[in-house]
Amino acid sequence: MSRGPAAEALVAEARQVLAALGLPPEQTNERAALTLLALLNLTGGSSWAQAAQPLRGVTPIMEHAAEHFGTRWAPNTRETVRRFTLHQFVQAGLVVANPDQPARPTNSPHFRYQVTYQALAVLRAWGTPAWEPRLAAYLADAGALRETYARRRTLAMIPVHFPDGSRIDLTPGGQSPLVRDILQEFCPRFVPGAHVVYVGDTGRKWLVLDEAHLAGLGVRVEAHGKIPDVVVHDVRRNWLVLIEAVTSHGPIDPLRHRDLTAAFGDSKAGLVFVTAFPNRATFREYAARIAWETEVWTADAPDHMVHFNGERFLGPYPPTAPVG
Repeated sequence: MSRGPAAEALVAEARQVLAALGLPPEQTNERAALTLLALLNLTGGSSWAQAAQPLRGVTPIMEHAAEHFGTRWAPNTRETVRRFTLHQFVQAGLVVANPDQPARPTNSPHFRYQVTYQALAVLRAWGTPAWEPRLAAYLADAGALRETYARRRTLAMIPVHFPDGSRIDLTPGGQSPLVRDILQEFCPRFVPGAHVVYVGDTGRKWLVLDEAHLAGLGVRVEAHGKIPDVVVHDVRRNWLVLIEAVTSHGPIDPLRHRDLTAAFGDSKAGLVFVTAFPNRATFREYAARIAWETEVWTADAPDHMVHFNGERFLGPYPPTAPVG
C-alpha cells in the first residue's frame, strides 16, 4: 500500500518528537519513527492525544509499520530494530522492556516493549499548548527516570558470586539459573578451585572470556565458534571441563561431542565433557542422546553425577575414544 498524506505527516511528526526528546540522529530516522508510532498504536489520521501504550514485541511493531504505513521490513531486520532502535529507546527511558515480567529472557518469543507512563503523558500533548511545559518537565526528570528503570532491570538480574569475592550478573530467564547453579554448586563440588575461563549468557554471549588463559592451553576460540555454556580449567589435574547447560536445547550428544573435540582439540589440558540439567525429569527427556564418555549433572541432586561408561568416574579420555 502507498502511504497517504496523513500517514506521511504523522511519520514526520514522530521524527520531530524523537529529536525534541534528545535522541541521537540514528534514533530519529524513519525506522525509529515507525517503531514509536507502533508502540503508541498510532496510524494515519490518528491524533497524538489518542496515543496508547500497548505491549508489543519486534514482530508486531514491524507488522504495524507494514499495515498502516506501507513499510515492509525484511524478516532479518528484526535484529536491527531491536539493537539500533528499541535498545536505545530503553536506555533513554522512553520505553521499558517487559514491565509485566522483567525476568523474561531476551530470547523469549514473548519479549515485549511499552512506552513509559511519563513519556506517554508528554507525547499526548504534542501539538497543544501543554507540549512545551510537559516536555521541559520530562527532560528535567529524564535522568532520574532512567536510573529508576535501570535499577529495576538490575534487580531482575541473576547474581553469581565467586569464591574470590568477584561477581557477575546473568540476564534473567532462560538457562541463566542453571548456569548459576553450575558455577556455584557443580564447580565447588567436582572441580574446586578451578579457573573459570568462559561463561555464556542469554543476553551477552561472551559474559566471561579469559582468552589469555585459553591461549596458554593452546586453545583459540572463534567469535562464532562452537563453545559450550561454561568452560573451567581444573589447574591441579589439568582438565579443561566443557559444560553444556540444557534447559530447552540439546545435550552433549555424539555430534556435539565431535564438534567440541575438534574445537578444543589443541588443548594441552585433558577434555572433560559435562551436560548439566536443572533436574532429573529434564535429564530423562534427553538420556537416550547423551554421548558415551561424558558426564551428566543435575542441579536438583548436586552431590551426584551420572557417568556414561568408561573406567573413570570423571576425567579426560584419549581423543580416539568412541563417542557414540
